[in-house]
Amino acid sequence: MSEGTVSLPWIVIRQDDNGNRYRVGRYATRAEAQKTADSLGGGQGCEQLYWVERIGQNGDGAHN
Repeated sequence: MSEGTVSLPWIVIRQDDNGNRYRVGRYATRAEAQKTADSLGGGQGCEQLYWVERIGQNGDGAHN
C-alpha cells in the first residue's frame, strides 16, 4: 500500500427477500462495518439480512 492510500477491507453485504445480494459499503475496521450492519438490520420486520465480510487479497469477499 502506498502512502495516501486508504485501506477499506471490511464490507457490509445486504441480502433481500429474493436472495439478491448487494454490497452496502466498505469500511476500515470490522467494528465500523458491524455497527452499520447492526443499525441497518434492526427491527425492520422484513427478510433482509446484513452481515460483515473481509475482502480477500484478490478483492473477493471472504466469509467471516
